[in-house]
Amino acid sequence: MRDPFVFDSRSEFCKSPYGAAPCGGRVTFHVRPLYAEGYSRCVLVAWREFSNSADTLELMPEGTDGDRTRFSGVLTVPQEPELIWYYFRLFRPDGSTRVFDRSGWRDDGTPQSWQLTVYEPCPTPRWLSQGVIYQIFPDRYCRLSVPDPTGLVGDRTVHENWSDCPDWRPDEHGEVRNRDFFGGSLAGITSRLPELAAMGVTVLYLNPIFESASNHRYNTADYCAIDPMLGTEADFRRLCQRAKALGLRVILDGVFNHTGSQSRYFNADGFYPDTGAAQSQTSPYFDWFSFHPWPTDYDAWWGIKTLPAVREDCPSYRNFIIHDENAVVRRWLRAGASGWRLDVADELPDDFIAALRAAVEETDPDAALIGEVWEDATTKIAYSQRRRYLLGRELHSVMNYPFRTALIAYLRGGDADDFRETLEALRENYPPEAFLSLMNFLGTHDTPRILTVLGADNVPDSKADRAAYRLSPAQRQIGLERLRLAALILFTFPGAPTVYYGDEAAMEGWEDPFNRAGYPWAQEDTDLKAHFAELARFRRSFPALQAGVLHWIWTSGPLLIFARELDGQLLTTVVNAADVSQALSLPWSAPPARDLLTGQRLIPTDNAIPLTLPPRSGLLLQTDLP
Repeated sequence: MRDPFVFDSRSEFCKSPYGAAPCGGRVTFHVRPLYAEGYSRCVLVAWREFSNSADTLELMPEGTDGDRTRFSGVLTVPQEPELIWYYFRLFRPDGSTRVFDRSGWRDDGTPQSWQLTVYEPCPTPRWLSQGVIYQIFPDRYCRLSVPDPTGLVGDRTVHENWSDCPDWRPDEHGEVRNRDFFGGSLAGITSRLPELAAMGVTVLYLNPIFESASNHRYNTADYCAIDPMLGTEADFRRLCQRAKALGLRVILDGVFNHTGSQSRYFNADGFYPDTGAAQSQTSPYFDWFSFHPWPTDYDAWWGIKTLPAVREDCPSYRNFIIHDENAVVRRWLRAGASGWRLDVADELPDDFIAALRAAVEETDPDAALIGEVWEDATTKIAYSQRRRYLLGRELHSVMNYPFRTALIAYLRGGDADDFRETLEALRENYPPEAFLSLMNFLGTHDTPRILTVLGADNVPDSKADRAAYRLSPAQRQIGLERLRLAALILFTFPGAPTVYYGDEAAMEGWEDPFNRAGYPWAQEDTDLKAHFAELARFRRSFPALQAGVLHWIWTSGPLLIFARELDGQLLTTVVNAADVSQALSLPWSAPPARDLLTGQRLIPTDNAIPLTLPPRSGLLLQTDLP
């Protein structure tokens, strides 16, 4: 049976400080079993995962709290980053014992331990946690002219019609090669910078921009060249310079686990004049890849032969990407980028990421390194190894997929408390600076469009049906109402709100490639776009929304209420995700509040604000504390 009054890892009454602990820090524990249970001793039992060592700490009796015995102790955590798993064993004078763990009291079985993350404090760029990120799939954002694919790597085609559906049917070989281009360019992005700045965007995250045979450009052909359809290095530098002048930064997508089979380095079809690894074992790139046997069989990402995997432990590859004076990560930072997002971070060894982080900070101490991680980044296991992404020497931040998953479940009829539990688990496990810098998003190039997910009743079975699918007017209206709530939560929750291009314009589409259509210029949902811009303005105007402490006020059923507080400023997000109105009395001992979305002034009565929330509606209450 669980008894949270014995110990609650999220209550500073039981454990202080809250959450993760810095290396060498001291954590105070208080355990309070019922006095009538007769316990005379309490021991904290801990296992340090990375050092593979056990430890115990005797908690000393400190008298009673009402009907409970209080045991207390201070644990000094290691000087090195660590994951500590702990539970408590309590003893009676007769020698009998019981375990208290995350599930409650236990007499047998393996204890369910609590997690204590021990991290090395390190600065995280403030522009990341304070920013608003806009993700662009470069080929599909803005085209200034129709490009000519003649002479470029890959058998490319170009859509004349910007509004075409991307190609999705397999070719004559049964493969989807992603060789259809629409012609979006870096100059096109540059032309839209004033509009992006006016929308409140402060960071652009670009999917890969380097030369590649495919429209997604994750099969890099040349790390040192901008894809000709996107422009030139001069175009990239111009984009970064003009972005900087408007207060925007640029983050690049680093694809360092694999290249393309048609790359300069592998050169399977001999497109490049260089001698690639697939052509000769004397190639300078031969050691980058694992053949068995050469040249027909080789390691590839997820077995996809167009994506040969590189050996990240190969010295010449590491020099090329990380260590050389003009290494890839250094070169493009000097050209104007402010950071990197690491594709498939799970596939990159810890020491590779750590070395890359060191090179990034050496080149630009204010640059950021973000990883593609789909789970809790402190407990992620990849290839049977616990990863150390956020323990201080690798990533500044990660993509927050759990946020998206939990938010969609809540808005589609789930319990708000499940959303709270998912995000509170991350807050407890992550270093504070990392939690405030998480890349929170509603959708990406790897997920269906958020409007479609929130509006559709179900997912069509066939890909052909998904290609042709459009929300009905009624579904679209419900989806838009839910999306407005999703955006409200996105922009007011801790972390860096990230908008996938076109979500603010109400684009629809299921999975890749239907989520990668051309931006609907002159056909945007202007009301929704204005809503996103307004929320971005609030985030920029109120420091509490950037760095404020998170308070959960109410999370039950369709009602989600949380607040952010900083330096006397209180912003409270109130959401009703139900299809019916909800009446509630919001506890409120603060001065009168103003709903920033409508301008309505709310006066508390008897320490509460009575509210009736219409279906699928929300408020953002602002007040200044005395």
